[in-house]
Amino acid sequence: GSVLSFLQNIQGAPGELGQVLNVGYLLIAVGAVLVILGFLGCCGAIRESKCMLLLFFIIILLVFIAEVAGAIVLLVFKPLAENLIKQVGTEVVKSIRNDYGKNPDVTGLWNTTMTSLKCCGFNNYTDFTNSYFVNDTKSYPFQCCHRVPCIEITAFNSTVPGCFPALKKLVDDNAVIIIGVALGIAALEVTDTLSFCQSLCSHFKSKKISCAHFV
Repeated sequence: GSVLSFLQNIQGAPGELGQVLNVGYLLIAVGAVLVILGFLGCCGAIRESKCMLLLFFIIILLVFIAEVAGAIVLLVFKPLAENLIKQVGTEVVKSIRNDYGKNPDVTGLWNTTMTSLKCCGFNNYTDFTNSYFVNDTKSYPFQCCHRVPCIEITAFNSTVPGCFPALKKLVDDNAVIIIGVALGIAALEVTDTLSFCQSLCSHFKSKKISCAHFV
């Protein structure tokens, strides 16, 4: 999120970049809804409240739709996000060369990103060539090298990937897992709901309460 927020502030950055974060907000909202869902399901079953159980089934349906939508959005936005980030690549490199080592916010963000993703620059170490930081310190950021001193030849031999390729690889490696888990949970929720409905109907029938009256 911090990286995307930074990219959005780059001059000429597409406004659509912010929409990439919506998947995260969707998952947070689904988590909040599941808390309410558990309360309604338990209390509704104990009290045999038709209103609460009806809300339970409606929310289960909405959560199912949200999870399927989230999986679809991930599939659609993965290549779109890649293209959007590529579009601001030139401006990002300019920002690195002008502000890294000078602007504390930009420097801190890139240091955190490069350390966590084990990457260097946006494309690679050459993004720092002739930059303010290199001209001032006569060295490259330590994240760009496997050994010190981190000078140009050391950075070249270290072959540390750029942060954009590293981020793309991270997304590619995890997107299938995330989508699979989301769809798997959605399928389990539908199965559990059907089983729960069947159990309630059997319970109501034993009390001579019509299932049709319940729904």
